[in-house]
Amino acid sequence: MMSDLQTGTAQTSAPGTVGAVATSPSYSITLRVEAPSGLRTASDIVAAVSATGASITGVDVSESGADRLVVDITADTVDTAHVERIRDALGAMDGITVRHVSDATFLMHLGGKLEVNPKVPLRHRADLARAYTPGVARVCLAIAERPEDARRLTVKRNTVAVVTDGTAVLGLGDIGPAAALPVMEGKAALFKQFAGVDAWPVCLDTKDTEEIIRIVKAIAPVYGGINLEDISAPRCFEIERRLRDELDIPVFHDDQHGTAIVVLAALTNALRVVGKSIGDVRIVVSGVGAAGSAIISLLQGQGARDIVAFDRKGALHTGNAGDDENRRRLAATTNAEGFDGTLREGLAGADVFVGVSGPNILTGDDIATMADDAIVFALANPTPEVDPLAAAQHATIVATGRSDYPNQINNVLAFPGLFRGLLDAGAREITDEMLRVAAVAIADAVEPGQLSASYIVPSVFEPAVSASVARAVAEVAERGRAEQARPETAPTHGR
Repeated sequence: MMSDLQTGTAQTSAPGTVGAVATSPSYSITLRVEAPSGLRTASDIVAAVSATGASITGVDVSESGADRLVVDITADTVDTAHVERIRDALGAMDGITVRHVSDATFLMHLGGKLEVNPKVPLRHRADLARAYTPGVARVCLAIAERPEDARRLTVKRNTVAVVTDGTAVLGLGDIGPAAALPVMEGKAALFKQFAGVDAWPVCLDTKDTEEIIRIVKAIAPVYGGINLEDISAPRCFEIERRLRDELDIPVFHDDQHGTAIVVLAALTNALRVVGKSIGDVRIVVSGVGAAGSAIISLLQGQGARDIVAFDRKGALHTGNAGDDENRRRLAATTNAEGFDGTLREGLAGADVFVGVSGPNILTGDDIATMADDAIVFALANPTPEVDPLAAAQHATIVATGRSDYPNQINNVLAFPGLFRGLLDAGAREITDEMLRVAAVAIADAVEPGQLSASYIVPSVFEPAVSASVARAVAEVAERGRAEQARPETAPTHGR
């Protein structure tokens, strides 16, 4: 699970950075260090840890005696290699012993991050008779007579399945369903924390498209919505399309549409800051998988006209799209001039870069070739396409998917509120208009007086965001249902 952000030896530039890479709470550790007692012992230990570039967040003396002292040092680090350098630095000091190093991230995951709690009291026999047998049988029969009452009388009204096969997890790739479970648990926890939605991980031990579709359809009666997650392209497109066609509950692939929503929201505000219009800017997108495809489609729906998409081999165009249906669609609707160069070549003169591909594929010098007031969204996680600090030397606005830089473009701004609105409205499908209004709601959550190059999206902890997204999505769903229920107007003659 622990992927190094930087594995080579780095030079310390300042506390809190190692080389150009910042420390992160995701690599927070506590070192238990034993040392001889003395006036300067604790301060010497703190100085040695700080000298490696770690960000110290706590110092506690856990044991103190006439001859020995035990100190707990809590610090944010860069990666596992950085932790080893800290251990080596302390071990090189006379009389110092590192007893133990604990990792706060692993401690948080011990035993999992979810549990199930009843919403009703179960204190005596009468409660049991109503919640379970014999009273529950009456509710079962009522649903058998009117299946639509399942939304009203069960968890279905507020429950989402987070479904994965573990083939495209974060930037880690195909690591399997068991290794994907911590991510799905985290996703479910975010659903609950930010929108009160009860979500549950469903990690499937199969990569077969038909089997995944069959399993999701079989479990659908329990859920009010399906959130597909971390399923590799191009299978994810077929799985989502088929499930949307064959189920009567909304199906949402967050890697595609959640990412597209937050990118559109962030770009809307970034363009406001630099005074440009989405219809006039040249946009370069690196990555034509699930996220890149959905981003391009949603940006085009909002008025973007000049987009060039790139994969590992270079610019995508009608001459190299191949037989893949998704690539052919993208090639037909982007790169109108038929540009056939590399990503670096295509970046020259571009107004906007959106990266949903891989780490360290660009440098600050590449960003310098972009147009004035350039916008850079380097969203590969955990390591962006370009170092954010290097990009910021040349671009006016820089955003990443990370929480330790300004402008974190995070899907949690979108999916909790989106599903809250879908569930509240009893929606059966997700439309492009719902995605658009969700993006607008996120963008508008940043007040004009707050908007700046370092603040183009609201904090994920801003409680009004999910509520605003939910409200906007529910209004679209209810409006659509009202239009479907409206009788067709009789034709008028004699005009």
